Amino acid sequence: MYQQHFGLRELPFSLTPDTGYFFSYGHYADALNTLLVALRVGEGFIKVSGEVGTGKTLLCRKLINSLDAQFVSAYIPNPMLTPYGLQTAVAEELGLEISRNYGQHQLQKMIAERIIELNGMGKRVVLCLDEAQAMPLETLETLRLLTNLETEKSKLLQVVLFGQPELDKHLDDARVRQLKQRITFSYQLRPIDPHGLDSYVTHRLLVAGYQGGNLFQPGAMQSLYRASRGIPRLINILSHKAMMVAYGRGETTVGAGHVKSAIDDTEMARVCLARYRRRWWLPGLFAGCALLAAAYWLAML
Repeated sequence: MYQQHFGLRELPFSLTPDTGYFFSYGHYADALNTLLVALRVGEGFIKVSGEVGTGKTLLCRKLINSLDAQFVSAYIPNPMLTPYGLQTAVAEELGLEISRNYGQHQLQKMIAERIIELNGMGKRVVLCLDEAQAMPLETLETLRLLTNLETEKSKLLQVVLFGQPELDKHLDDARVRQLKQRITFSYQLRPIDPHGLDSYVTHRLLVAGYQGGNLFQPGAMQSLYRASRGIPRLINILSHKAMMVAYGRGETTVGAGHVKSAIDDTEMARVCLARYRRRWWLPGLFAGCALLAAAYWLAML
């Protein structure tokens, strides 16, 4: 690939959620700090929502890695499970040996006993669920029942839900209103703003071992933002492809032309770019029409 050509140890724009590339900037840093504070306070349910590709999985893994020895974490990456499946997954994450012969009631009891045991050892149990918008309503209710364990001062099981905006619609269902009432902290991940894009790209390049000057030219950065709308996953895809194009042409910097080739090869980027153009073209059209109308009206006086 192009690592040697650009002086890199590894690919800087991989889509795998490597916590070494976590971008501690703006609302990403705020989100991580909010989660850590909420967990230390002892809140029961916490929710993080964001559009596809905004970095929820990376934030989730960074959160788990940032917890100190006081916490025991359980991570479920795909909660599209039956109530029994959720109980089984939680039990396994907590180190319990289970049999297929166990019923839901027995599993619930074993999980409760394990959480109480860990609490007695001075541990706090945190359950992180990624892609929570895919969780069936009956499974959400089972999750709520799991969190009923509490002392006079705090919950014995804390839950962090990471999901797409559909999660909010899911939680509006009357059947899970009790769970929604227990969500005490919510955070919405937003795309990276234009000012943060340069820092994001530079950060990933530095982590990957880049030691040169500005690899991406100003025009390339502008095109990159217009076509990605600041969504980290799209930024990564386009940056990787643009670097491949520059490498293929034997060039040592990435220009707007390289990014354009990447955009042409990426359907979602073409959609975002079309939306960007409409956003700026329509107000200009209306303003132009207004000026023409005013000029016509003045001419008629």
